[in-house]
Amino acid sequence: MLAACAVPGVGEPEQEVEQEAPLLDIRLFFEDPRYSAARISPDGEYIAFMKPYNGGRNIWIKGIDEPFDKARPLTGYERSIATYFWSRDGESIVYMQDRYGDENYQIRALNPHDDAADEGDLADSWQLAGDQGVRAVIYHVPREKPEVVFVGLNDRDPRYHDVYQVEIASGDKEKLARNEVGIESWHFHEGQLRKASRTTSDGGSEILSFADGEFQQVYSCDFGESCRVARFHPDGERVYLVTNAGEERDLSELVLFDPRQDEEELVDADPEGEVDLDGAIFSEVDDRLLATTYFGDKQRIYAHDEGFAEKLEWLREQLGESELSFTSRTSDESQWTVGAARDTDPGTVYVFDADQMNLDKLYAGRPELPNEHLAPMRPIRYSARDGEQIPAYLTLPPGSDGEDLPVVVNPHGGPWLRDKWGYSGTVQFLANRGYAVLQPNFRGSAGYGKEFLNAGNREWGTGVMQHDITDGVKYLIDEGIADPDRVAIYGGSYGGFATLAGLAFTPELYAAGVSVVGPSNIITLIETFPPYWEPGMERLKRRVGDPKDEQDRERLKEQSPLFAVDQMRSPLLVVHGANDPRVAQRESDQIVAALRDAGHPVEYLVAPDEGHGFVDELNRLAYLAATERFLAKHIGGRYQGEYDEAIEGRLEELRVDINEVEVDDGE
Repeated sequence: MLAACAVPGVGEPEQEVEQEAPLLDIRLFFEDPRYSAARISPDGEYIAFMKPYNGGRNIWIKGIDEPFDKARPLTGYERSIATYFWSRDGESIVYMQDRYGDENYQIRALNPHDDAADEGDLADSWQLAGDQGVRAVIYHVPREKPEVVFVGLNDRDPRYHDVYQVEIASGDKEKLARNEVGIESWHFHEGQLRKASRTTSDGGSEILSFADGEFQQVYSCDFGESCRVARFHPDGERVYLVTNAGEERDLSELVLFDPRQDEEELVDADPEGEVDLDGAIFSEVDDRLLATTYFGDKQRIYAHDEGFAEKLEWLREQLGESELSFTSRTSDESQWTVGAARDTDPGTVYVFDADQMNLDKLYAGRPELPNEHLAPMRPIRYSARDGEQIPAYLTLPPGSDGEDLPVVVNPHGGPWLRDKWGYSGTVQFLANRGYAVLQPNFRGSAGYGKEFLNAGNREWGTGVMQHDITDGVKYLIDEGIADPDRVAIYGGSYGGFATLAGLAFTPELYAAGVSVVGPSNIITLIETFPPYWEPGMERLKRRVGDPKDEQDRERLKEQSPLFAVDQMRSPLLVVHGANDPRVAQRESDQIVAALRDAGHPVEYLVAPDEGHGFVDELNRLAYLAATERFLAKHIGGRYQGEYDEAIEGRLEELRVDINEVEVDDGE
């Protein structure tokens, strides 16, 4: 391998951009990356990765020391593969694929070393689990039994996943547990099914031991709290839990829990007392804790193992302030794939030799994207109307003076997620078009403790979740950053809902809106969730509302933008995937039809081969081309104007004649 090296350009001080950045081609931001998702083989001899081929992002393989032009494709799907990993013994690659966004994932395997692959043909693959109309999930890949995986299938009852052991080489399955009690997740220790988790009847959570077909509660947390199994301790009895249970605990912590004694001990909590535990890194050799991660304004990693601490310190010296990700490792953990990215850099992936302390660059994520023309993402805080401090990120267009700018407010989805500092293609694209971009982590966002998250309960639409977004816009106006006549709101999923709510309930604030897979009626949203969401529905109804409860139903109607169409003033672009299982296409159909009938300006795009998010490169480029044109027309930013024939052609195929939109009767 190569000698130890510092990596130039990473973590160096940002240079001030003194003039407006050139208009960058839309493909630089949103085309499928040339290389991505690198995974080193367990023996360290091969690198698998994703690369466009035959229309989708497919799995490729090369020798560890081979150049990328010697790599060969293993799969050739038109729709991108969702995820993949090496089997523990390196004899197979296991991957997951759905059908045009329906999220009914099938699990398949292939032999990366077969003769066909070596001769340049695609590798033969075989089915392990899942089929049309069935959703397969992977629970466990045991170290001591590398020839099997443990999966869940809802083929018997679409609501519940039973547990199977599957032989990778043959696809033979053995049922281990029949799920008739609403289990949401199952937990293993080296091939033994030991624990399970589910939502309780009052919306809380409980962790159960499982033995001889019997369940027994060993840990619980109330509604509004969270507790989950992170990993078994090396002794096989105690378990690491991530929990915020109890009145004295607001932030999620890592604890070590002994079910035999019903005792827990604190392992780690945020040293700055700021945010929830973001993640934990464990050794795959012996399960010891290596590090914990937290994400305040930026990423923080704390080592809990002396050897890992040395490696982390060395990586920081080489890679600077970059956000680090540890994405794969060899079976002896002597080599890792490590990603390093930051707000103005989509990132670079390296092979890290942990024994020799060497870094070998594999690839840059988007090497053609000129980082010098990208914009810093700045963490900010602003005061909501009740005095609560709202964390957010603000990105100003390169070369601007930060005053009187057109603004795009970009609320995140979930809603029980959060935005983080780092590279965002959407944010950088909008900043390049001349917009200031605000990403508010409104109440109801995850990561800031249970009090902050629970403050968003039942507060959609007309409540505090939307007020926090509104107050962020007013903050930018008061600071002189935003031109009050040129503010738009654009988001996906819950962010799409927030877009519709912003136009409906604060119509004076926004000049335009773009809703992507956004619900318009909370009642029909909840009533059309897929059946496998049922085990956790009690918690969701407690957080949002229950349409079967008369008082809740009336409140949900008042909070739903669909029933406030008469208040909307500004033009709207609506985008949806026809196969979306989470937010049915009806959610967009009904708001488009209502606006059309009210004579309100609305444009509509529907992709027949997408679900809850656009995976296909051409679909993504087409809808974002429409988005930048739409925003430029209504709030005056820049736009590319001309696109290649493929983008223009696909955009025309996605356009829906709003006069042909029909909606079934009912609320």
